[in-house]
Amino acid sequence: MIKKITNKSPKFYQYMGKFFGSRIIEKQTNDRIYDDPGKEWYIYVKNEKVLAFVSIHNDIIKNIYTTKEEYLEELLKAVKKETKIKISVVTNIYDELYEKCGFIVDRSNNFKNFVAIYTQDSDEEKEKSLEEDLKEK
Repeated sequence: MIKKITNKSPKFYQYMGKFFGSRIIEKQTNDRIYDDPGKEWYIYVKNEKVLAFVSIHNDIIKNIYTTKEEYLEELLKAVKKETKIKISVVTNIYDELYEKCGFIVDRSNNFKNFVAIYTQDSDEEKEKSLEEDLKEK
């Protein structure tokens, strides 16, 4: 089941608490997970356990994680239906899945552990969004 929550939602930390500061998740994704205000979280929940998540802030994907690609595929398709995603610098471990879900994947920046993905194509938007996201990484 897919749920959409924020850090103000009931049970948010019950669902997401174990991911914040997790060195295991950081090692897998090469990314740190934070509970920043304003993020919307799409979470895939089964038996009250989060098996995948995507966080978004201002139409930019900030974090991605899954225990199984099929869960993340459902989440990414749900996100794409609801939001036009601006350029987002995300972990490259799910690279092929991004394309499978219909995201545009930009590998031209040659990031070691990240790739840029988006659903809309505007050069000005792309450049601005990429710069903002890189400042945060």
